Parts: sequence; structure tokens; C-alpha cells
Amino acid sequence: MSEDIHSDIGADPSLPPDTKLTTTKQRWAQEGRFLTGRVTRPETERLPAGQHLVKDWPVLDLGMTPVVTREAFRLDVTGAVETALSLDWDAFRALPQTRNVSDIHCVTTWSRYDNAFEGVSTRELLERVRPAPHAAAVMLHSYDGYTTNLLLEDFAAEDAVIAHSWEGSPLTREHGGPVRLVVPHLYFWKSAKWLKGIEFIARDKAGFWEARGYHMRGDPWAEERYSDD
Repeated sequence: MSEDIHSDIGADPSLPPDTKLTTTKQRWAQEGRFLTGRVTRPETERLPAGQHLVKDWPVLDLGMTPVVTREAFRLDVTGAVETALSLDWDAFRALPQTRNVSDIHCVTTWSRYDNAFEGVSTRELLERVRPAPHAAAVMLHSYDGYTTNLLLEDFAAEDAVIAHSWEGSPLTREHGGPVRLVVPHLYFWKSAKWLKGIEFIARDKAGFWEARGYHMRGDPWAEERYSDD
């Protein structure tokens, strides 16, 4: 009798039983996994060195702007994960949505404050695919053939979002629509436009610009612009 009573202490019958997902999230919390520090910065630290503020949103790309309709859109999440995903537009929009306001910083020295992005949090995606223990980074793949790499902890930043809207309107084709990644705490070349694939990998490796002399991580506050910075 006493053994049965002891086993029920602390249990809340109104709560659902633990699942593999909740157990994984509890482990992440215990390990402090994916913590990246502050999301916002004091006003005196808001503009990284070498940057200047703009009011518009400059357009930069590789010279090709792919046409990706919502009907043709698909986002594949593959690699070192427990559950791979292949999402069409309706499945992507059916995921829990979030809205973040963040600053963005381009390696070409412009910054723009207070951008409202809407989409799916990268943490929401991580909860669903559950990266394998050996996963260390992601490689992002775009519809124009562009690639860029991110360490897993950077991809999992609190304000990182797989965005479909900016300032209340769908992302334009020029700015990466229908879907792009937004990782505000890194230079914006890391926020791949026209996103089509997220590949979880065991070892960080160079993407398009990183193989051409740009920094592997790209922290604006450390001025990590190029590979020798």
C-alpha cells in the first residue's frame, strides 16, 4: 500500500503522460542545449561596428531570382534527425506560427531595425524532427542553388524563424518568398532566401559564400565577415 502511494506523489492526473517529445525537451533543458544568450541588446550595443542604418530593405542575390509558387513549394528537412519532414505549403502553414520583431544586419554594411517577421520558429521545427545526438550543424539549401551553413545552436536561436511574411504581408519574391530563414543575430547571408531544404549534418562545412572566403559563422558584433577575421 505505502509503495503505491509513494509512486503517485507529485503526479497530476489532469496532465497527459510523458511522450518522447516531452522527454527530449526536458533533457534539452537539463543540458542547457541550444542556449545562445540574450536576444535583445542595449541601445548602445544595437548597431554592430562597421554598419550603417537604412530605412528601406536592399535586395541582394546571386543574380537569379527563382519563381517558386505556393503550389510548387516544398520544404524538406533531412539528415541527422529522428523524423524527416517534407512539407508542402498547406502543411507548413498548418504548423504553429510565431511573430518576431528583430534587427537585421547585412555583411555589405547596412542594418535595418525593427523588422516584423512571421513564420515557424526553428525551435518548433527542432521539436518535431528531433536532431540526432551527433548533429552539429545544418546546411540550408535554396531554390536558386544557394547554400549556407549554421551551427545547430545558431539555427536554434530563440528569435530564429522560417518566415513567410514581413511587416504583415507575404514575403516578396525579391526578398526570398515564399519562405526564407531569418537568423537575426548573424549576418544576413546566413538567412537563406527561397528556402527548400534544411539538412542536419554531423560536421560543420562551408556553404556557397563560406567556400568563397566568408566567415564560417558570421557574428556581426565580432565583425566575422571573412574567413581571416
